[in-house]
Amino acid sequence: MHEIEIEINNSNHVPIVVDYEDTITTINTEISYQDFFENFLLCNRPCLIREFITCQWPCRSLWTEGSKPNLSYLQEEFGDAEVPVANCNEKEYNSQKKETQSLYKYIDYLKDYINDGHPSSTPNLYLKDWHLTRDYPNAHVYRVLKYFSCDWLNEYFSSRSDLNDDYRFVYIGPKGSWTPFHADVFSSYSWSVNVIGRKRWILFPPGEQIHLKDKFGNLAYDILSDDVHDKSLYPLCDKPGKFYDIIQEPGEAIFVPSGWHHQVWNLEDTISINHNWVNGCNIEHIWSALSSCLSQVQKEVDDCRDMDDWHAHCQLMLRATHGLHFEEFFDLLQCIAEPRIMQIKGYGKVKMFGDWELGSTHAMWDLHRISKTLNIFLKDENLTKLSWVAEKKPHELKRKIDVLLESMKYSI
Repeated sequence: MHEIEIEINNSNHVPIVVDYEDTITTINTEISYQDFFENFLLCNRPCLIREFITCQWPCRSLWTEGSKPNLSYLQEEFGDAEVPVANCNEKEYNSQKKETQSLYKYIDYLKDYINDGHPSSTPNLYLKDWHLTRDYPNAHVYRVLKYFSCDWLNEYFSSRSDLNDDYRFVYIGPKGSWTPFHADVFSSYSWSVNVIGRKRWILFPPGEQIHLKDKFGNLAYDILSDDVHDKSLYPLCDKPGKFYDIIQEPGEAIFVPSGWHHQVWNLEDTISINHNWVNGCNIEHIWSALSSCLSQVQKEVDDCRDMDDWHAHCQLMLRATHGLHFEEFFDLLQCIAEPRIMQIKGYGKVKMFGDWELGSTHAMWDLHRISKTLNIFLKDENLTKLSWVAEKKPHELKRKIDVLLESMKYSI
């Protein structure tokens, strides 16, 4: 068991303002967790980590045959799994049409599709968002990298026995499969490792997506479409914008920060492992996205404001559209805070993903970030209208954290 720890060098810990360069940073050799924390997590800056970082992953050998996916192995080991499959040739709303089928059936399709030379006359089907780790908890086929191990989102969902959900995924797609233009769920971070195959990523820093919104405010579905150059449809399409065009090779990990829109293509038959994740460095991004989405929901149903429990209904709509509402956001903060409080009091270490342990200074920093986020959260006027607040007492959690940190003479 190895520890992830940070040193607090900056008294205010204000993230550096990033001056984006011509390409994202490539990490060619091992760096410390502290360096990654300061230069990428706090700065919300993307990077590409070369394949040395995953060379010991079991799936890098088990799931591959030479330079190709070992589809027969996957079929034998996990064939009974029910997996979501997207049709890359069929648009549904602003995404791709999906259906659920067995992995066995999907692999049969994929073998035929590859053997036939990826024919354009056959639908290009892409297995996305397969919860392999959730469904096969004993299949230890990869180890979460230390840089990504402080993962509040999956720590929270792993603790919720009533939900049986997580944000840890496997993707399997043939050459030519792709994911439309988007930013990740909750404005979370994401990381992605190619087990086999190559991907092309186009990344846009926060704010640059405005050039790819149509006159109705909708994001482009495909940024390579001719439509996005039509100024009558996309009024800001002719404005200069910043983006990064990146090729990700087998074994490499890419870190996509909060709020970075992107589109991704598989250049070869590819298997990848992807996590969405949140921690103290981007929790305020998560709150900002949640609060902004509620404002949009309230605007849409403002004509119904006189109905009973209007605020509660808005929260239900927020949960349906955004995937999270205020109560769950507080539950997440509380879920993360409690074990860190216990650690600081001397009751054992918090176990992170990838068999890492949380260092004590890191635990205190996490609690400080939770306290700071609660301070913003508790000032939201919508909170006074929600019935659960009286029972769960979020003010009490903030007070408990602040008293503990003060007793430890911890200040940043």
